[in-house]
Formats: sequence, structure tokens, C-alpha cells
Amino acid sequence: MAKPKHYQHSIQKVSDLIPYVNNSRTHSDEQVTQIASSIKEFGFTSPVLIDEKGGIVAGHGRVMAAQKLKLDEVPCITLEGLTEAQKKAYVIADNQLPLNAGWDLDKLKLEIDGLVDLDFDINLLGFDDVFLDGLLDVVGGDSDSQEDGDSPYTDKIEGLTYESTGEIYAPSDTFDSTKVSELLSDIEKSSLNEDEKMFLRAAATRHYCFNYSHVAELYSTSDIEMQTLMEKSALVIVDYDKAVENGYAKLREVIGDDYKANR
Repeated sequence: MAKPKHYQHSIQKVSDLIPYVNNSRTHSDEQVTQIASSIKEFGFTSPVLIDEKGGIVAGHGRVMAAQKLKLDEVPCITLEGLTEAQKKAYVIADNQLPLNAGWDLDKLKLEIDGLVDLDFDINLLGFDDVFLDGLLDVVGGDSDSQEDGDSPYTDKIEGLTYESTGEIYAPSDTFDSTKVSELLSDIEKSSLNEDEKMFLRAAATRHYCFNYSHVAELYSTSDIEMQTLMEKSALVIVDYDKAVENGYAKLREVIGDDYKANR
């Protein structure tokens, strides 16, 4: 068993912290704003992890949020005694391990419903508007009140509505292509043959990161041809039957049929 490491708590100047040059985790402007809002609401509850020289091991997003808030100092924990390999690995592990967790959507809905009842700003939770709308309108709900038609929740996607905020977004404002650009650059620099490069270029497109609240605003201000193609691309689901027809909800349909057949 490895010996426990010695961790030193301190307050460090933001200007003295050094970002890891090969940090592979990306932080969009919107996410940094979300982190900043969280810090304003809850305080700086999660210290930045650094090495003995002030190099950031974990907490790049929090440091960017601190800069956005114009904070001079932030709480830090110095990870003493880590090897270079351990630091490189932890930069990745600290970001990936939380992604391996999931959500119990029924319990999550109950918690968020409770926060809504308490007039808490649920935008501070970090979920985008599309996820929250889907969660609050689709998951759970009291079966008796549903039968009476009194529940605001429904399992029919056709019942969802979206009210535009009036914000105007260009198509280029609805997604982050940072990761895709990095991958394409690496692919082009490689010594692979053209067939291999073509395969990897196609795979790279999986890493476009869409902001679906912006997508919804773009949809609401687009002409019918653009809206139709956005629906076919499953960027926006207006009609559940069409979504199934376009293949987006095929897996859900199959699982649903299998569940009913085996009840």
C-alpha cells in the first residue's frame, strides 16, 4: 500500500498559480461563468490543487472563474511528493472520475422540485435549460394527479414547449469546436495514410460540444427550412414521432417495447 501523501493548505495569489500547459480538459466561457456564479453563491468551497512550485494540478476552471471574479487569492492544497507521472495522471483522473457517476433522475427531480419550492435559483446547479426542462416535465410525477390531469409533468415529449428569451445567436455561437480543432490538427500532422485520417476526421466530429439553450434560441429565430433540418438532425425535438422516425429515439422505443412485452 502506498504511503499517504502530505497535503499543505494555504492561500495563494491567483497570479502566482501556473496552469498545466498540457491540460486536456476544456472550459467554455459559459462553464466558467457557471463556476463563477457558484463561487459567488456558495463561496470557494473546493480548493485548487497545486504542486510545490504552484503548478495547477486540478482546478483550472476554478482559477479561470476566480480571474473572472477578479479575486486576488484563492484557497489551495499543495500535493507534496507526487511524481511527474502521478501529477500528469491526476490532472486527467480528477476530471474523468466524476464523469463515471450517474444520476438517479427521480431523486434528482425531487431535490430540484424542493429547491424550486424554496425559490432557489436552480440555474446555479450547472445544468443547461434543456436538461432541466426535460427533467421537470418528463421524469416522475404523482400517478394519481396525472390521471386527474392536474400534474404539470408528462411523459409525452409532444407536451414540451419552449418560450424564447429573445436572445439572438448565430449558428457558430451554439457549439464549442475546440476539441475537434485540436484533434483535426493532430490528425493532419500525423504520418497516417489518407484512409486512416478520413476515419479519424469522422470520429473527431463526436467532440463538438453543443449549448442546447443557444440551439433552442437559434431554432426559434430560424426559417422553416433551417428548423426542419435542425429537427432531422435531432438538435431540436418538437415531435416525438418524428424523432423516432429520424432514428434519434429508436433505442428508447426498442427498450420501451421490450419492457412492455416482459411485464
